Amino acid sequence: MNKQRILVTGANGFIGKNLLIRLGENPDVEILSFVRGDSVEFLRTLVAMADVVIHLAGENRPNDVADFISNNIDLTSSLCDAIQSTGRNIPLIFTSSTQAQLESPYGQSKLAAEKLIEAFVEKTDNSAVVYRLVGVFGKFCKPNYNSVVATFCNNIAQGLPIKISDPDLIIELAYIDDVVDELLQALTSFNSGLLRSEVSQKYSITLGDLAKQISAFNNCRSSLILERVGAGLIGALYSTYISHLPLSQFVYDLTPHADERGMFVEMLKTPDCGQFSFFTISPGITRGEHYHHSKTEKFLVVSGLARIRFRKLVTGETCEVILSSDKPQVMDTIPGWVHDITNIGDSEAIIMLWANEVFDPKRPDCIPCEV
Repeated sequence: MNKQRILVTGANGFIGKNLLIRLGENPDVEILSFVRGDSVEFLRTLVAMADVVIHLAGENRPNDVADFISNNIDLTSSLCDAIQSTGRNIPLIFTSSTQAQLESPYGQSKLAAEKLIEAFVEKTDNSAVVYRLVGVFGKFCKPNYNSVVATFCNNIAQGLPIKISDPDLIIELAYIDDVVDELLQALTSFNSGLLRSEVSQKYSITLGDLAKQISAFNNCRSSLILERVGAGLIGALYSTYISHLPLSQFVYDLTPHADERGMFVEMLKTPDCGQFSFFTISPGITRGEHYHHSKTEKFLVVSGLARIRFRKLVTGETCEVILSSDKPQVMDTIPGWVHDITNIGDSEAIIMLWANEVFDPKRPDCIPCEV
């Protein structure tokens, strides 16, 4: 089976880097890359080999405004000419910008490129899709260039100042993974003629709220309280923030609380879903010996062998559970039941612990009592 040859212009740009990684995961795709500095002659050679073209190349912030013409308009014109010269229908995907609606030099150059593609399609009936993108953010985005998200993430992560011209200004954003998903989906089917489209998943946020959110990510290592980063804009922003951490910050310290019984370490706290910790127990040592009114916990022995004993406060009923790292099992502590945990093995036991609430020293809900 022949591989699909996909030509990507601007392959070493922000979107291009992310797209090439995803395309490279498909064994049925051969990637043809066109990057800044390559010649128009080389572009024609690549187009002649291509089955599909994804045109990402463009100029955002040139030193010379004339570069908008050469890199956004002239290059698009050369690309259309190269496709036409093959005599084939080579589907074209073009990433424009919502700024094409503005009177700025950048916006007008993007609009001119769109019109070139529109005229090319009308003349040849070649398949083409034009995406007008809002501000795209995500990993590999260059800070202090054309993405406020990348700039805020980079500067806040490195303790550098940020500038907010208008904290109430609302910006529209699209996450890089969603953009790449759309581009990959567009590769699966093409209609004849021109299709105008946009990324379906977009987000809105004020500059002030954006700065606050990224600052909260930066503070979580000291507070251990992680934001709700599982999905949506907050999840995408968190992944982007983490991608901008310098190498020296890949690892951070936690605070151990140690005594003769072993060590207790808090790892992660959440706004409303409790916290994660782990603790160790030396051989023959018992920990716990308390009960909770409302708090509940989950224990997982990740190394060693432990015995957990329970006693129900109102009836005296008892039970005993043995947990081993050889058989992964989770045990719940039950409100109103006294419990303790003893290391009955020959080596240190390590136990992962989740509690349904963040520990509050003013109201610990942890009453000492023997089983």
